[in-house]
Amino acid sequence: METPLACGACGVLVDVTENEPTPFATLGLDISCNVDPKDARKRLRRFAHLVHPDYYTTGGAEQLALAEHNNALLNRAFDVVTDDVRRADWIVGHLGGPGEKDLGCMHQEFLMEVMEWNEILDDHEPGSPEFESLGSDLREERERLVAAIEGYLTPLPDPSTPEGEEALKDVRKDLNALRYIDRALTRVAGLPAPI
Repeated sequence: METPLACGACGVLVDVTENEPTPFATLGLDISCNVDPKDARKRLRRFAHLVHPDYYTTGGAEQLALAEHNNALLNRAFDVVTDDVRRADWIVGHLGGPGEKDLGCMHQEFLMEVMEWNEILDDHEPGSPEFESLGSDLREERERLVAAIEGYLTPLPDPSTPEGEEALKDVRKDLNALRYIDRALTRVAGLPAPI
């Protein structure tokens, strides 16, 4: 089976409520930091034809509920697998790496940068040269961090080794930094800050 949610040959839904597959398994992919978004989208469309609730409206309440559950799993899997940050976060958790709060404190240097960003955001108007410059700097830093995360996770580190454990800690630190950058970028774009 290409996806554990349904049989592609006979079209029968599989009940995975007791043992939900990983986002990668749901899309028929190996766990990897490198995912081809076009391939993932093709898989989403192909598997949606197997599990979409519209195809099970006449199959009874139980079949419809199972289709809704599996369809939701498929969509969540796609969201995780195709988002650089969510994918890396999931991989770190899956490999037993530290959680967001385990390494929540940031370096003093970085926190000073965050304070400087907030001053610019508070003291200047959207569209100002200061906003534009900050936005450009933040996007560059975000790209650098995402590339660093991909480097740490390619190939996937072995968490049972000191090197692997350290790589997962480094990824977590970078993911925590990305949260600050994404909040600042949201403000640069003039959107309400995420909660």
